Amino acid sequence: MRTKEIYYLLEESYDKFNQPAFIADDPISIPHRFTQKQDIEISGLFAATLAWGQRKTIISKCTELLQRLDNAPYDFIKNHAEPDLKALLGFKHRTFNDTDLLYLVYFLHQFYQEHDSLELAFVGAGGN
Repeated sequence: MRTKEIYYLLEESYDKFNQPAFIADDPISIPHRFTQKQDIEISGLFAATLAWGQRKTIISKCTELLQRLDNAPYDFIKNHAEPDLKALLGFKHRTFNDTDLLYLVYFLHQFYQEHDSLELAFVGAGGN
């Protein structure tokens, strides 16, 4: 595909899927619940990580996970104490389990100690 073809394909997909009617029943609705950039990033990462299976189930499991994080993912990630992690035990979605979740929370905690945004984790220090 040429660059122009890719551009038009992406624009068409954006127009199709960036609609309130689509968003409500899709895992992308999870980060739409938040306004703070870091909450959006974290909940979006969790939604993407859990996004296999039925959309209804994915949304349900993401909602359960967010409840375990007190519906404040960034605050939990940044400020949790070790006893707070007990709330995450027993979480499971398909093959993603509480051990995976604890490692991801650990990574996010460490990352947000030095960075304000997850952008650097995906685009690197060079940007673009």
